[in-house]
Amino acid sequence: MPSRLAISKLKAFLIIDLIFLGAVISTYFYFQDQGLIVVGLKPATFAFSDLNVYPAEVYPGEAIQISLNATNVGDLEGNETLNLEINDVLRDTKNITLAGAESQIIEFTHIETMMGNYTVKVGDLIGTFIVKPAPPETSKIILSNLKVDPYEVWADEPVTLTAIAQNPTTETDRLTIKIIIDDVLLEYKFIELEAGTSQTVEYTINASSSEGRHTVKLNTLSGSYIVVKTGYHTLMINRSGGGSQPLPFTLDGRDVQAPFQEVLPIGEYRVSVPDIYDVGTGVLEFSYWSDGVKTASRTVTLDNRLVLVATYTIISGWASCPSLYVWNGTQYVYVCEVSNSGWLGDIDHIDANGQIVFAGGNKWDYIKLGENLIQPKDGYFDIVLTQQWDELFYFDSTYMMVVDHPADVDVYTTMSNYVNTVFNDQIYTVNPTTLMSPVNATYIWAPVDTNEEGENVLSLISQLDGVFTPGNNGLYSQSWTNISLNQLAVDLGDLSGAKQIKLLLTGMADWGDPTPYYPWIASFEEAAAQGLIADGTEMCPAPYMEVKDANGNWIKVPKDKQIPLPSDYVPRTFVVDITDLFPAGTTDFQIRINNFWNISWDYIGIDLSAQENIIVQKIIPDRALLGQIGFETLSNSYGAFTRYGDVTSLVQIADEMYVIGRQGDQIHVRFPIVNLATPDEGMVREYFIVTACFYKDEPGEWGYGFNFSVDPLPFQGMSGYPYPDTESYPYDPAHLAYLEEYNTRVIAPP
Repeated sequence: MPSRLAISKLKAFLIIDLIFLGAVISTYFYFQDQGLIVVGLKPATFAFSDLNVYPAEVYPGEAIQISLNATNVGDLEGNETLNLEINDVLRDTKNITLAGAESQIIEFTHIETMMGNYTVKVGDLIGTFIVKPAPPETSKIILSNLKVDPYEVWADEPVTLTAIAQNPTTETDRLTIKIIIDDVLLEYKFIELEAGTSQTVEYTINASSSEGRHTVKLNTLSGSYIVVKTGYHTLMINRSGGGSQPLPFTLDGRDVQAPFQEVLPIGEYRVSVPDIYDVGTGVLEFSYWSDGVKTASRTVTLDNRLVLVATYTIISGWASCPSLYVWNGTQYVYVCEVSNSGWLGDIDHIDANGQIVFAGGNKWDYIKLGENLIQPKDGYFDIVLTQQWDELFYFDSTYMMVVDHPADVDVYTTMSNYVNTVFNDQIYTVNPTTLMSPVNATYIWAPVDTNEEGENVLSLISQLDGVFTPGNNGLYSQSWTNISLNQLAVDLGDLSGAKQIKLLLTGMADWGDPTPYYPWIASFEEAAAQGLIADGTEMCPAPYMEVKDANGNWIKVPKDKQIPLPSDYVPRTFVVDITDLFPAGTTDFQIRINNFWNISWDYIGIDLSAQENIIVQKIIPDRALLGQIGFETLSNSYGAFTRYGDVTSLVQIADEMYVIGRQGDQIHVRFPIVNLATPDEGMVREYFIVTACFYKDEPGEWGYGFNFSVDPLPFQGMSGYPYPDTESYPYDPAHLAYLEEYNTRVIAPP
């Protein structure tokens, strides 16, 4: 039996519980009396209904409206968070506050750029929509000039894409822009342009997290960017002027050579290039860096991709072809080598019987002088043409073209190649503000039947920066049966409807060492002796350009429309008019430039602007003197050369009455400017030097098929040099009189 003490304790606890319960009940009735407790009101509770997804089908990039009804079914005010999920991914959030029994329509706007089926979920409501393939693009808006900035980034950094959109039509138009990264469609964008207007479009993407090159496309425009290791960037150093021989320099005391390219830790570096550099055929002097710095030794900060080009000027020695110097107000400065295509001895092909057939040269050359390069001297423009390389030259004529043009355009000429027969003083206008970049460019050195894709070089030709495409010499091909060519394929983008298409190119030739030239020729002759050669077999194929036909096949353009050869030693910029070269029905506007020789390109742009009105004044020289440079020559050249002294009449007309010279000779030419009209208002002035000159190299160097003699004399209409017995220099009375009067400096054979 329980003890009396235990029973007493239990009673005490019961009494305490009753007292506590009474207190609670009293408190409840007190709060109720004060209105702080409402009997029978329900807390806020939210219910959702009537989910509507409109439209149910959209094109990529079109907006979708998503709405639903939200109701607070409780008595008290409350808050709720609504999450919009698309394919189980949170895409938007809305916070709502509703009083008791209040309803509200909640709306979301959503855009998807990828095709596919999508599920919408808000609360416990579920709906769907479909993104269908975009309709065929019918827009006439032209998209051009894609720029990817920065070109080099670290992983996941932002990259900005810009392009120019132009509406050339008379109606407002709309364009769908597809942003494609590494061949994967990222999203769609839409722009609308009024008639005749243009605008810059700009989009930002995040770089890939993987290192290496990544492709970017805006519709058909193509570009790329590079991801490098975080904390590193690329340093590139190159040289311009004086050919392409590697330039030795030091980087933080380390001996390296330009062209130089290396990914380095960010920070400061000490770069030192030589003030004077002997390239073997001449001595070069450092002039300036591409960013304007004029000291050969400098400290650079590498915090982004950095490209520096050291510009050099020849101060002594020689280069191939006659060298042009002009008076700049204080001294005669080197400009370039002239009449590169006037080289005699160019081999066209070999016949089955081993007979080598030569191609004709073209003596004409047009040289645009840099801004403010030439200055008057006592009422004249002065130039000097020197023969420093051991060659013979046949200088026919020279004149100046003074071109006045609208200030908002630039002017250029084209260049000649070995198969051209005429030259026509054509000056092209180019609008620098609307120049377009190609959408893609690839390079490969390989036989023409290769299936390899090649290297993407779009970034190398997109800007004039002294960084060139790769180049190789065909003389180093595997064999005469397997000739490799430098093949540069360039996608020009959609040029449908373009009335005029001009390419603006900057390039340079590097002939290299002639040592392999003769074994190369011998390999063909040996093959012919064994009966292995077919008639017309090319030995050193001439440069040629191809375009795509309507079926996507590469076809050669006509022979008289072929790609010119750039000059050697110093890069030059020129125009190639490719209007009407694409066959009817072509929609793939690609070109392919093929070169046997080492030809490299710094820049290729596309100009669709109409030709502007220009004013051209021609200046014929009023004095030309043949003299000596002042150094002794050991040349083995021989024959009847032009006597020293006044040769003015010989250079005023292109009549094949040549000034014939050899190593150590120079021609000093003067152009009077007293009768030059001043430029009209709104026009600016530029100058071109025009020369007509053939030249020949010594056998054992680049000369082949002839002796190192003045005869036979070349002429513009010859089929090749040396030419067959069925052709002849014009030995008419006038030319015979010229030979007798002027070519009296006879040098005997060694």
